[in-house]
Amino acid sequence: MSSRIAVLASGRGSNLQAILDAIAAQQLDAQVVAVLSDKPDASALLKVSPAQRWARSPKGYPDRAAFDAAMADALDAFAPDWIVCAGYMRILGPAFVARFDGRLVNIHPSLLPLYKGLHTHARALQAGDTEHGASVHFVVPELDAGTVLAQARVPVQAGDTPEALALRVLAVEHPLLIASLALLVSGRVTEQAGQLQLDGHPLFSPLRLDCAGQLNR
Repeated sequence: MSSRIAVLASGRGSNLQAILDAIAAQQLDAQVVAVLSDKPDASALLKVSPAQRWARSPKGYPDRAAFDAAMADALDAFAPDWIVCAGYMRILGPAFVARFDGRLVNIHPSLLPLYKGLHTHARALQAGDTEHGASVHFVVPELDAGTVLAQARVPVQAGDTPEALALRVLAVEHPLLIASLALLVSGRVTEQAGQLQLDGHPLFSPLRLDCAGQLNR
């Protein structure tokens, strides 16, 4: 039976579209059962049917914990196997993360542990890095600090701007996310207490995406 994926998104949903395209192309044995957002006008919501959408403004709740609890209850009702943060721009609280521990993943535009948080491309350029990229990691309460499953690397070129570098990273983000999800939904990767296993063997460093879109040790 195909895996049930729920997606948390705050914006246009380009990573969500990549997931939907991969499912349609039979590259991913899964179905997107829900899209949830903290932005009721997020265009990502339009990529699924109204019955598969949940969106509320956090301003309508007394505090972060109350909003998280409401979203967690809604998420549970969709019964997802995996939850993917794909451009979800709000920090998830510890109670939410604990509730979905081990099946909550995020894609982040840097080579973690470098540049957690925002403005990753500008920070990589400022540091004079020769390489930049994206990471797929399990979500823990601390921002962008969970165990990294896989990374894709791109060269930093002379004269790069944050915008140019962002476009180059975005081009590898989608294949990285799809290759990572393919491993997760197949059951080949498991995570327990921060330790990843691939095919029953410990994974001590992130998998790397090659130019063919495959993940290798």
